Amino acid sequence: MKIMERHLIALDLDGTLLTDEKVISEKTKDTVLQAMKQGHIVVIATGRPHRASIDYYHELGLDTPMVNFNGALIHHPKDHRWDAIHSPLGIRTAHKIIHTCQELGVKNILAEVKDDVYLDQYDEEIMSIFQTKNDPITVGRLQSNLKEDPTSILIHPEEEKIQRLRDELDDHASLIDHRKWGAPWHVIEIVRAGMNKAVGLDKIARYFHVPNERIIAFGDEDNDFEMIDYAGVGVAMGNAINELKDLANHVTHTNEEDGIGAFLDDYLKINKRAI
Repeated sequence: MKIMERHLIALDLDGTLLTDEKVISEKTKDTVLQAMKQGHIVVIATGRPHRASIDYYHELGLDTPMVNFNGALIHHPKDHRWDAIHSPLGIRTAHKIIHTCQELGVKNILAEVKDDVYLDQYDEEIMSIFQTKNDPITVGRLQSNLKEDPTSILIHPEEEKIQRLRDELDDHASLIDHRKWGAPWHVIEIVRAGMNKAVGLDKIARYFHVPNERIIAFGDEDNDFEMIDYAGVGVAMGNAINELKDLANHVTHTNEEDGIGAFLDDYLKINKRAI
């Protein structure tokens, strides 16, 4: 049997690797593990922080670098000698953004410096959305408490204020990139300008010497555009936004229908090789 050259497989988490219940289905997990056994390299590329993605990293038994905060943090959870890159927002820019949001009157603002969390106002719902329950969190006025360059800022506006807020944020376009989370959470995520998952994927691909045509990337939302465009094999989930499906090379089943497992099975002939 001809040995297939190794591929780099990049997995977004929410709406992609994870079902709506935030778990990895058994079929998809089995196929991903089989792909790893056959020599393919699997990485997680997510907008989530390290603390909210590391459990899935361990569940898959990964030993690869990880892309967090949409590329603002590229690091290796198991190898601290790996050349990590942290690209936070400047503190002055962060305070301008926070001021803009407060002027507009948003529900809440959360800033993260890697895994340190700062929340403007105490709010159980926000803490559950951002999975801060078991992490050290500083609650109180961000203008006073946030003293370091943040990796990201998350804003929870009223739904009807989202477009106006994004229009205001466009005034800072040379300094920041902002994305909207998918339903049901109406959250705007802000990172330093030029940060996206493709930046992280490019660094990892160079590290492993995998050419572009052997990079497979899966995603579903607007924070996956650059990664899907960058990968030689960009795959949109069946539940992805239409703009991503238009951009992708392939569209697979939804995250509820084992889309990743089905695509890898077919494209890399995983189970045929496993027999």
